[in-house]
Amino acid sequence: MTFQSIDRRRMLSRSGMGLGMLALAGILNDESQSALVSASEPIAGNSLSPRPPHFPARAKRVIHLFANGGPSQIDTFDPKPDLAKFAGKTLSDKLGRDRRLGGVGHPSSFKFSKHGESGTEVSELFPNIAKHVDKMCVIRSMVTDVPNHEPGLMMMNCGDIVRPRPSVGSWALYGLGTENQSLPGYVVMCPRGLPTAATANWRNAFLPGIYQGTHVDTQFTDPEELVANIENKFLVHDQQRRQFDLIQDLNRLHLSQREDDQQLTGRIESLELAFRMQGEAREAFDISDEPEHIQKMYGDSLQGRQMLIARRLSQRGVRYVQVYHGAGQPWDSHAAIEKNHPRLARECDQPIAALLADLEQQGLLDETLVIWGGEMGRTPTVQMPVTANPGRDHHDDGFTVWMAGGGVKGGMTYGTTDEVGLKAVENRVHVHDLHATILHLLGFDHTRLTYRYAGRDFRLTDVHGNVQHAIIA
Repeated sequence: MTFQSIDRRRMLSRSGMGLGMLALAGILNDESQSALVSASEPIAGNSLSPRPPHFPARAKRVIHLFANGGPSQIDTFDPKPDLAKFAGKTLSDKLGRDRRLGGVGHPSSFKFSKHGESGTEVSELFPNIAKHVDKMCVIRSMVTDVPNHEPGLMMMNCGDIVRPRPSVGSWALYGLGTENQSLPGYVVMCPRGLPTAATANWRNAFLPGIYQGTHVDTQFTDPEELVANIENKFLVHDQQRRQFDLIQDLNRLHLSQREDDQQLTGRIESLELAFRMQGEAREAFDISDEPEHIQKMYGDSLQGRQMLIARRLSQRGVRYVQVYHGAGQPWDSHAAIEKNHPRLARECDQPIAALLADLEQQGLLDETLVIWGGEMGRTPTVQMPVTANPGRDHHDDGFTVWMAGGGVKGGMTYGTTDEVGLKAVENRVHVHDLHATILHLLGFDHTRLTYRYAGRDFRLTDVHGNVQHAIIA
């Protein structure tokens, strides 16, 4: 009998292991030669092993709640009562602003009230979140570079509007590793599809593939559907183990012939993570074992499930969890803002408030940085042409992001926009500054958390970014 030899690639393609393909997303990037230059070197043999930051961290993990599409700051967290004086009037004529802003003044239809000991003003759209303002720092002076969705998401997530760069979550995972070796260290939840710019929002770019975010479509409620192919129904565990060990031996033999190939190392580690996930991923995403009062607190809704899963993942040591409100741009209210914003707020108000309360009662809030906001804001003018159901256009110069927990000062607002919300005028915070501050809270000097690629050292903030020390407790 003769045996036909097969090469390594064909061997791998024929070896159906039923591993969690979830953890393998994005690892097949173009290979590149690179070298680690972070002050915190990964522990040999495992790039996800926990490692210390540059200095003691205020936050151990991040939950980023992404209101993709650009919520209106004027209707949510930045009250502008003076805008009523310009209702129906062209703001560029009255205030000498650039005419490209166009349109006529459009005051908010929603009432703002003071809440908490801090007296922070919040729109009636968020009655539950408003109860937690004393935990929150509301940044009202955010600015970004381009008022469009795709470059806006790229800037907020990756620090660049065009060039492929690693995402914030990838940088955090690269710098800190993860506390749980059986779950991805960076999980992204987005139901019913993908946001604008798709998987580029959580890419690893030139970092090894093990640092890429793992997408979970949370429209599903069954853990078996949430984490696809997590179990091999045709091989028992011991058989999988033997098959897996053989494949990894071949991989390491291949690696031994290619010195310091970080991309290949990332592939090997992703396979190992996928194998380990079979034991823990299903349990982490299954909220049915939560007490009834906890499930009721979050609410029986898609957003409620997402927030509860985010807490469960953070509790289990996942380093960076990002939660999108939905696919596409749900907050992009060019029309019918008086109908769409209340609907979207109802979907997330109770779940977000529950997340903040739950993290606090579990003793996790002080070391978990929670961030809410979109890629931009919306104009104080009506979207042109004026219709019976008006909305607001995109706006990049003065919008709102709030942060809570993780070393942030609670009960404060930071920065201001002008009297009608056209421009950030005090303590302007660029997205680069936000990123520098996030890394600082995680224990990193953003100028030193670098990665050498293509002959130069790269960092999340490029050559920009100033830590906003005034908002740090």
